[in-house]
Amino acid sequence: MKQLKGKVISAKMKNTVTVLVKHLWQHPLYKKKVTKSKKYLVDDNLGVKIDDKVIIEECRPISKKKRFKIMKVLSDKVRK
Repeated sequence: MKQLKGKVISAKMKNTVTVLVKHLWQHPLYKKKVTKSKKYLVDDNLGVKIDDKVIIEECRPISKKKRFKIMKVLSDKVRK
């Protein structure tokens, strides 16, 4: 199963969060480091908040756009 590490950028939907995954790679010709990013809709059963770092894992399709679920929360921000 594919596992990705990312940051929660939106938690406005019920049982769904948006996770931003950044991928750093080196351009083959210019040797410059380039960042690519992609947003994933993720099923949330753990109740994560914005700015939490999470590990997501591929799973069966839950809805039209949700194909990942949260496996682990790496760091969570302290809220007042």
